[in-house]
Amino acid sequence: MRIVSGIQPTGNLHLGNYLGAIRNWVAMQDEWTAKGGTCLYFLADLHAISMPHVPADLAANTREMVAALVSCGIDPDRSILFNQAQVPAHAELQWLLNGTARTGWLNRMTQWKDKAGKNREGASVALYTYPVLQAADVLLYQATHVPVGEDQKQHLELARDIAQKFNNDFASEDAPVFTLPDPIIPPQAARIMSLRDGSAKMSKSDPSDMSRINLTDDADMILQKVKKAKTDPEPIPSEAAGLDGRAEARNLVGIYSAMSGESVDDILARFGGQGFGAFKPALAELLVEQLAPMAARYRDLREDRTALDAILRKGADKARELAIPTLNATYAALGLVRG
Repeated sequence: MRIVSGIQPTGNLHLGNYLGAIRNWVAMQDEWTAKGGTCLYFLADLHAISMPHVPADLAANTREMVAALVSCGIDPDRSILFNQAQVPAHAELQWLLNGTARTGWLNRMTQWKDKAGKNREGASVALYTYPVLQAADVLLYQATHVPVGEDQKQHLELARDIAQKFNNDFASEDAPVFTLPDPIIPPQAARIMSLRDGSAKMSKSDPSDMSRINLTDDADMILQKVKKAKTDPEPIPSEAAGLDGRAEARNLVGIYSAMSGESVDDILARFGGQGFGAFKPALAELLVEQLAPMAARYRDLREDRTALDAILRKGADKARELAIPTLNATYAALGLVRG
């Protein structure tokens, strides 16, 4: 069993990033390694250059993401944690698979249409072939399973199509070059909204730092932000239907549910009828209890460039070793002569 998943390196990580992706990675690591499986988690820095970017920011964000992942529970001794740029086989295999992928398949990719917008002529080739690199990312390691959300199902289907066509065209049925990966649908992540506007997602791009709980926030800052989070004057309802039309109330209750593991119904049964003056301290205490230890480690680790680079090198060494057999088999299947 081998699971492969990637995440684009972004800076200023917040509670939404943790609950939306990082926590699921930690849970998969704990579950899969206990069964003898292998988890490969990579920072998708090659994907990041498909859009305009600032090189210095990309390098800094890559290291910052490693610090966040390790601080939140990814163990480099149990999982293989690396960035794509240190494993050239990702780019090599993408090029080899470009001969199998079809433009008609890529034209149908909804993310290409969304990200390119109306100016498709001005979009990069890297953005257009982004799904082929995604296919290479998972096929390179003979992934058996890939976690996918709703927005990535189409890309995994493309990876399977590319693998199947390559196997049909260049390999025998008894000895396929690529494993066709199956999807894993992670538990639905909580949709974390801004603390200042319950209709907008929590985001690092929001100009107000009070709109988000950063992974670098200490206990005092978390308490302050929760205390000042926008609410309405009505008391907390006793059942979920009472949250309809109350975006800020729904968001705070949802955060409590996501962090505690309790159902919304159970939370409302306990706090129903009370005002947010009673609920906010309980929410802040819960956040501090769970986030403060991670935040402290994150603040220390993100400043230790030597340690972060060592983690990436260690993971890249393991990833390159795993990639060699698949890459060699692909070259051989295509009839490419190598010294």
